[in-house]
Amino acid sequence: MVLGSALVLSLLLKTFVFQSFWIPSGSMENTLQVRDRILVSLWRPGPLDLRHGDVVVFRDPGGWLGPTSEPAPTGLAKGWNEFATFVGLLPQDAGEHLVKRVIGLPGDTVACNTADDKVTVNGVELVENYIKPGTSSCTNAWEVTVPANRVWVLGDNRSNSADSRAHLGDPGGGMVPIDNVVGTAFVTVWPLDHWKMLDNPYPG
Repeated sequence: MVLGSALVLSLLLKTFVFQSFWIPSGSMENTLQVRDRILVSLWRPGPLDLRHGDVVVFRDPGGWLGPTSEPAPTGLAKGWNEFATFVGLLPQDAGEHLVKRVIGLPGDTVACNTADDKVTVNGVELVENYIKPGTSSCTNAWEVTVPANRVWVLGDNRSNSADSRAHLGDPGGGMVPIDNVVGTAFVTVWPLDHWKMLDNPYPG
């Protein structure tokens, strides 16, 4: 009875409040490390709007993810993983999702030039203390205007992140549909020595 109630509660939380995800790559260093476990609020986007600076988990818009080197589980291991993921005991399969930071919201003009390697939003330079030191945002100059119902996302490890910049020539121009955004990361929960709140750098 207790186990059944716990599973029902876990399922309800996963469905309506938050989900767990793991970080598959170094594209968000140093904010997030490979294999970190994060909790993601399902209320943003939803009842709450996305904000500049939010770290979001989103479904691949198409062609962003490369092949994984990890073998897929089979047999009983596959069945357990599917059940545990469904009820929220294990993190959602990161093989179908990406984690990046929202830089541009609908209507924003986002730009970067090679002269100063600074990102601007609507002409205002961003203070990006979260970027991994020594990385570059503007290997090539770019400027985009974000259309309705889309966001422009970048990784914090700018020299090692296949984010919106890498997909400028793809259908959609590197924009992520807001409908693809699962939620907003708010805490790192594992490993324990990585525990921290993922505060938004632009709360206003």
